[in-house]
Amino acid sequence: MPENSAEVTAAGIARLAGVGRAAVSNWRRRHPDFPRPVGGTDTSPSFSLPEVEQWLRDQGKLAEVPLRERVWQQLAGHPAGAVTALVHAGCALLLVRDRPTAWLKIAAGPDARMAEDLPGALDEVLTARLGTARAVHTPGPAGLLPSVPLLRSTAELAAEAGAHRAFEFLFVRQLDANPRQYTLTPPDLAALMAALAKEDGPTGGPARRPARTVLDPAAGTGALLRAVAGPAALYGQEADPDLAALTALRLALRSKSASGAAGTPGAPGGDDGRGVIDVRAGDTLRYDAFPRLAVDVVLCHPPFNERNWGHEDLAYDPRWEYGLPARTESELAWVQHALARLREGGTAVLLMPPAAASRRSGRRIRADLLRRGALRAVVALPAGAAPPYGIPLHLWVLRKPGAGDRPAPDLLVVDTARTPGPAAGAGGPAAGGRDRIDWGAVRAAAVEAWQAFDRSATDAAPAGPAAGRPGTSRAVPVIELLDDDVDLAPARHLPSPATGGGAGELGRVRDRLDATLKLTARLTPPPPAPRRPSRRTLTTVGELARSGALHLRTGTGTGSAAAPVLTEHDVLGGTPPSGTATGPAAPDDEPLLLEAGDVVVPVLGAAPVTRVVDEATAGAVLGRNLQLLRPDPAALDPWFLAGFLRGTANNRQASSYASTSARLDARRLQLPRLPLAEQRGYGARFRALAEFEDALRTAGRLGGQLVQGMYDGLTDGTVAPE
Repeated sequence: MPENSAEVTAAGIARLAGVGRAAVSNWRRRHPDFPRPVGGTDTSPSFSLPEVEQWLRDQGKLAEVPLRERVWQQLAGHPAGAVTALVHAGCALLLVRDRPTAWLKIAAGPDARMAEDLPGALDEVLTARLGTARAVHTPGPAGLLPSVPLLRSTAELAAEAGAHRAFEFLFVRQLDANPRQYTLTPPDLAALMAALAKEDGPTGGPARRPARTVLDPAAGTGALLRAVAGPAALYGQEADPDLAALTALRLALRSKSASGAAGTPGAPGGDDGRGVIDVRAGDTLRYDAFPRLAVDVVLCHPPFNERNWGHEDLAYDPRWEYGLPARTESELAWVQHALARLREGGTAVLLMPPAAASRRSGRRIRADLLRRGALRAVVALPAGAAPPYGIPLHLWVLRKPGAGDRPAPDLLVVDTARTPGPAAGAGGPAAGGRDRIDWGAVRAAAVEAWQAFDRSATDAAPAGPAAGRPGTSRAVPVIELLDDDVDLAPARHLPSPATGGGAGELGRVRDRLDATLKLTARLTPPPPAPRRPSRRTLTTVGELARSGALHLRTGTGTGSAAAPVLTEHDVLGGTPPSGTATGPAAPDDEPLLLEAGDVVVPVLGAAPVTRVVDEATAGAVLGRNLQLLRPDPAALDPWFLAGFLRGTANNRQASSYASTSARLDARRLQLPRLPLAEQRGYGARFRALAEFEDALRTAGRLGGQLVQGMYDGLTDGTVAPE
């Protein structure tokens, strides 16, 4: 085995060969020439990647391995670790993109010579793009030598997909492989935060100076800085040195090539400041990397509930203009750091835990932020918007007051958790959950309310109803908030939306419920006719797939951002597609779009559930944890297929159990072999049952809405007790 060759686990071998891990275990038992482990543990051994590739090739099992998969396996099995390998790959990709001639000249030599020649070229391109105080250190020849095969393969991948897409694939794969190591800011949330901080003024209002400088003092994976639209200088600081380096490379590769740019070392991007990417490593609160920087916008997703943030060390820090935060109020330290780095009139948007709006230990700082007009809006998000996914987080919108500015008289509060969306049903609040948020509705509610409020404040007119929507947003006078609690939670300052438009809306809900109950009565199945069980010839979904009678696919939720995603929750709840595509997981991935007649089955959960795709759902992307069965209409009726797949005994036979959940293997589901005409008879009955089930679900939702609305209306006085 070559020294320092990449290693691969059994799971990686399975991905290379396109098989399950059980097949790899069988190969190890049945083939004496299967490569021996070279590392790992007894329960999770690792193997030499070159030896495994050669064995698979000799066995005819490596005919068409995608290049991106080979590159990932080289990176994941790198002797210095995946993070180091990814940094080396990012540096090389930056050289490939910005100075392709230099790369080709260096790559033409043998591996050892290439490792000797690369550091100088890499240092030049890194300095040109990221400056001299960058988080990415130039790797030396000894460190680069084991990475040379990976760098050559990565350059091939860049030739196919582009340098940015190649690095993005590897970066996202690293995040997915280590979900507990990184705290992510979802792209939809990042886009919302960037929209709230947009500096070009609301439509119809006076335009402000465009944002030329943006800072993220807790940069993480760079999601917030990547969401900034238009040319701008991007500054970031991240406590984890490895993540800071990866984020710097991610941003640099996403930006335009520096070829021909008039930049100078330490100040990349030219004299106007645009195109600057300056990401540094370090603890922001203790060791601020940009102490003299004044930016137009600060975007920040700070760490929550930190006790060791430097309370004792930073007691006399000049950033605490609004008061020294308590040890338990690390988030208020980040708020004041953001204000300290803004120019006068600049805007900051921070993601905050809901407790920061109401904890008694922070009420004095919250009160001072309100009195001086620094805190302008608090936006409550639906649960599931960002980790921790179980609680509804808040966005705080702040603006640094100028020397002659008058304090703002109002605070805008917005509750987007109450925004109606596809997952909510008619008139209901948006449902929580990572895949159930209607981000279009959430963004529209938050941005429209903020723009109306900001426009009225800029025009020096009272915010009034322009910024208010009953139950969703309201401009609250600051004087009403300055009590003993200074509680800024939006839900405490917005009237209950349960009654919607009052008694009139409740009357409309009642009418819809009445119509739905009548429909349910009509759809109630007739008494079942007794029948003696008969023997049937059975087949399985797996056999039907092998014969071509149906195609079986698994959803990933990736695809075009314009197409909605049918999520697991949509299938379970019978709602329209409500998810948002995460974008292609790899350069050559194609979205899995649904067609009318497809049958969708959840992978997880013990309850038998199926859904037949109709014309309204066709065109959506198949989400994660869902399996798609696409029957040949000449051989299988989709409603017949879906109905038999819902049998409880059938599902028990096809389920396997992990420590915490049940997992369904659709290939093991059974159904009888019947002529197509007889299938359609069963299918018609199954379809009628599905319509009855939908009517029951709608009646339950409307009934719950009517009951809660009546309770709220009677208690708040909008409904008379007569």
